[in-house]
Amino acid sequence: MARPRKATAEPPGSGRIVDVDVAQEMQGSFLEYAYSVIYSRALPDARDGLKPVQRRILFQMAQMGLRPDRGHVKSARVVGEVMGRLHPHGDGAIYDALVRMAQPFTLRLPMVDGHGNFGSLDDGPAAMRYTEARLAQAALEMTAGLDEDVVDFGPNYDGRESEPSVLPAAIPNLLVNGASGIAVGMATTLVPHNLGEVITAARHLLTHPDASLAEIMTLVPGPDFPGGGVVIGLDGVREAYETGRGAVRVRARTRIEQITPRRRGIVVTELPFNVGPERVIDKIKDAVQAKKLQGISDVVDLTDGESGLRLVIEVKNGFHAEALLEQLFKLTPMEDTVNVNAVALVDGQPQTLGLLSMLRVWLDHRLSVVRRRSEFRRTKATSRLHLVDGLLIAILDIDEVIELIRQSDDAASAKERLMAVFDLSDVQATYILDMPLRRLTRFSRIELESERDDLRREIEALTELLEDDDVLRAAVADELAATARAHATPRRTLLMEAGAVAVAAAMPLEVDDEPCVVLLSSTGLLARTSDTRPALAGSDDQRAAHDVIVAAVPTSTRGDVGLVTSAGRIVRLRALELPALPAVAGVPALSAGAPVGAFVDLPAGESVVGLATLDETGGIALATARGVVKRVVPDALQNKDSWEIVRLDDGDRVIGAVRMTEADAESAELVLVTSDGQLLRFPASAVRPQGRAAGGMAGVRLASGAEVVAFAAFTPREDAVVVTVAGSADALPGTDAGTVKVTALAEYPGKGRGTGGVRCHRFRAGEDRLLVAWVGPGPARAATASGAPVALPDADDRRDGTGIPATAPIAGIAGTLR
Repeated sequence: MARPRKATAEPPGSGRIVDVDVAQEMQGSFLEYAYSVIYSRALPDARDGLKPVQRRILFQMAQMGLRPDRGHVKSARVVGEVMGRLHPHGDGAIYDALVRMAQPFTLRLPMVDGHGNFGSLDDGPAAMRYTEARLAQAALEMTAGLDEDVVDFGPNYDGRESEPSVLPAAIPNLLVNGASGIAVGMATTLVPHNLGEVITAARHLLTHPDASLAEIMTLVPGPDFPGGGVVIGLDGVREAYETGRGAVRVRARTRIEQITPRRRGIVVTELPFNVGPERVIDKIKDAVQAKKLQGISDVVDLTDGESGLRLVIEVKNGFHAEALLEQLFKLTPMEDTVNVNAVALVDGQPQTLGLLSMLRVWLDHRLSVVRRRSEFRRTKATSRLHLVDGLLIAILDIDEVIELIRQSDDAASAKERLMAVFDLSDVQATYILDMPLRRLTRFSRIELESERDDLRREIEALTELLEDDDVLRAAVADELAATARAHATPRRTLLMEAGAVAVAAAMPLEVDDEPCVVLLSSTGLLARTSDTRPALAGSDDQRAAHDVIVAAVPTSTRGDVGLVTSAGRIVRLRALELPALPAVAGVPALSAGAPVGAFVDLPAGESVVGLATLDETGGIALATARGVVKRVVPDALQNKDSWEIVRLDDGDRVIGAVRMTEADAESAELVLVTSDGQLLRFPASAVRPQGRAAGGMAGVRLASGAEVVAFAAFTPREDAVVVTVAGSADALPGTDAGTVKVTALAEYPGKGRGTGGVRCHRFRAGEDRLLVAWVGPGPARAATASGAPVALPDADDRRDGTGIPATAPIAGIAGTLR
């Protein structure tokens, strides 16, 4: 079967039709297109690491004088100059390349200093009419020496202009900034590296040309991405450096923080290369909606220009943040793989290059640039020396030179006579004739002799550099060191071997339901601890933590506790919401707890006075400021977020609440201390349990103006003590330290419920009430309102004695808790 043919008409007027083979025509056209894409658009040159459009942008900006010390110009102006003079493609491609060279999250060392909105990882840049640009400082290193014949120039697309085939590139741009591009039948992806590390490796290779890849990898251990991140496993990096192909696994850099008193969170500060926070947020939302991710309550992007990336992933209570983080790495772009395919043009041919090959190609280019620059400078210096020698000859016989010129008929004859009489060359004679007479002075002669000596030394040094390869390599190494000092920055990406990564995959996602104890401190801090042993609130460890524990109730990590408030309410609180504290020598350090206000919103004037369990064995004993006592039955603990447990009269308030079961009530006693220094103790069995709506019963008979300041309920023990602090009612709170007294509870006889009790503290002059009181198992410890410890005096056998001046105002007192 014959191949299809296409009839092609020749230009008008020819009158002939030529048959063309369609397959051959398509093959030729495709190859021509592929060649154009590969060599003129998609692949970078291994010497300067630039694609043609990038090279043309930097060259044209240098020609326009857009140096870092000058003002920015409109990006549209740069794009127009590049498109009109050098680049035969559209303005969109030019502006896109310009933008990428200005983005600090795309290039490790930006080449363009952009002013305006140049986009982000999630958003595109503003239009080129709104942005401005100039060369970055690093770009000067890429274009330096273009006027010294260091690289070849060729015609532009229409032959009217000339452009460099490659830039001098004093920076190893291919390795430092990487590259990406898609050609026809091939693609390239190179990852960024640290400039200081690459230059150190290049200098080592200059002095040790036969260095192995292992030696170079000790100096360039891995990629260094603009946005940081963590490279997990170096096997892919080694493979990429050896063969030019490999896969690099990159993770976000994260830390787990207590972002609020109630919540832990995963804070992301760095993401993998070319991954933006909005992309991560979208993937997390999709995974949560698909029920592939559990345990996330919210995702907040707090990224700004000053503090950088900060993506906060709030973890629900009851979930392990570490295990959740492992799921995020698996299901979201917080872990990404960058495939390396190091294809670049070498001598006009696309090649796959390893690390050593890329370094050697760039070093050969730099050696060539420095050699050509030195030849140019030596030729220029030699030409100048030739002129200076001629000037010095003319100055020695200045009068004769002037007379000879005056006697000549024209400039041509003057030049010929100068050349004949003084043995000058044509160039020297022409230069003398063109020079103003004011230069031919004695002072000029001194300058010329000094310049001649300098030129001879320069020519000698350049000749030595050109003739001795070791001197040439040393000069290149010195220039590289200067470049590193000017532009190198610390490494941003952390490199980790795969075996060094802590994997939390074996950790269960949800927190197990284990026994724990919820604690309340004298300063209003709440926390939970897995140490269920009795906590000594006044131990040395606790005093070092600057707090005392005033209430503790057992529960489980997934259980609930009740906060008993001064308004006679119970507020339900999940134990999981509380910060988990480690135990130090059996004593939890409550200074790391969280304030009550972080968990519940209480009205002004309402405070937490105790803790309660909310199970079927639970029960509460409480007392009010007006002397009412009540025991609340477990049935009154309802399944609500908050509810009332005692009916209070107007102006009354709960001053203390203690967990008490039916078994406790058989042997326990209730103790109330009043503001006028009276103490009453009686059996808890004298108070029958009541329902939620009951108002309690009379506990202590109060004198006029007195109120209850302390309430306790416990089984009497030999070490039980009474601590009272007396002062003036007129003093401002926290300003009167008062006097403090410690007395054994056994010194106070029991009385009947509803009586006035016995005196427990005799007031001194200026004292009219008890400011603080506490009764319970000792030893007792006290703290100020800020939690600082206050020393208590030794026990006083007098039950109604006066106190000893306190060293600081006491706000809280506690002892051993069950």
